[in-house]
Amino acid sequence: MRFMLIILAFIVAMPAMAHQLKASVTTVLFNKRTSNIELMHRFYLHDTEHAVEHLFAGGADIISNKEDQQRFVDYIESHVALQTLYGEPLVLKEVGAQVDGKFFWVYQEAPIPKDIKGIRMSHGALRDLWPAQVNMVNVEGQGKVKTLHFTQDDTWLEARFEPANTAVE
Repeated sequence: MRFMLIILAFIVAMPAMAHQLKASVTTVLFNKRTSNIELMHRFYLHDTEHAVEHLFAGGADIISNKEDQQRFVDYIESHVALQTLYGEPLVLKEVGAQVDGKFFWVYQEAPIPKDIKGIRMSHGALRDLWPAQVNMVNVEGQGKVKTLHFTQDDTWLEARFEPANTAVE
């Protein structure tokens, strides 16, 4: 009987523990085909729903209201920035957003600067609401994938690219 009560307690507690981690994943892709740096931000839809409740008064609806989706996109864009290693801003342009299953995606892009050796990035999205929010960024398309983790007080992190292999065989 005691064993059954323990199992029942776990079953009841599971939904509360199911999504405690506040996290997002961003891919920064250097797309040589388009000559653009493409940013793809993936947020849990559950987190975006809670965020819009805090950010926007009046019962915002991130799932079906395009205006509320745009307000969230604007919020994300105001909390993400790219620079060269020398501090020159890379101007990000909005490409779009979408609800896809249990995720909300935000897309941005900027032209790839000539002879870029790395980037500096700031990603504070949702960290003003939840200090435990972790924003992980994978930088792809410039050699080995570089991963940045924005946690706690991180403001600007950088990814340096290895020089292209110029050896001739």
